[in-house]
Amino acid sequence: MTIASILESKVGDVISVAVGMSVADAVALLAEKRIGAVPVLDGGRVVGIFSERDVLYCLARDGAPSLDRPVEQVMTTPAITITADLKILTALSLMTKRRVRHLPVLEGERMIGFVSIGDLVKKRIDRIEEEAEAMRSYIQGV
Repeated sequence: MTIASILESKVGDVISVAVGMSVADAVALLAEKRIGAVPVLDGGRVVGIFSERDVLYCLARDGAPSLDRPVEQVMTTPAITITADLKILTALSLMTKRRVRHLPVLEGERMIGFVSIGDLVKKRIDRIEEEAEAMRSYIQGV
């Protein structure tokens, strides 16, 4: 199972922000869409990730004035990226080792998707349940 199998089931465009967007506007977008992170783009290239965690860190460090700063000043950079042919277990291992919850999926320099640890875990659980059901059917049928 690869990341491509997850991207096939995802619908809609990836929500992203530009490097110059204010932290306040990016926070409003996260709240509106009920998401925890977005890729940060500069001319179509992924240059970082902006997450709830980044908001907490900048507020704790600099207070409310940090809300007026551009996202590029508080985002996590460089972004850890993957390709669609990467195995899901490899991506999960990478997320665990690097302590990240979101990964942009690239094809060359172009972002083709954005996956969360929740997406990967759900896909693994679905696959395990399918295999268990197939095994039950086989045993009952014999």
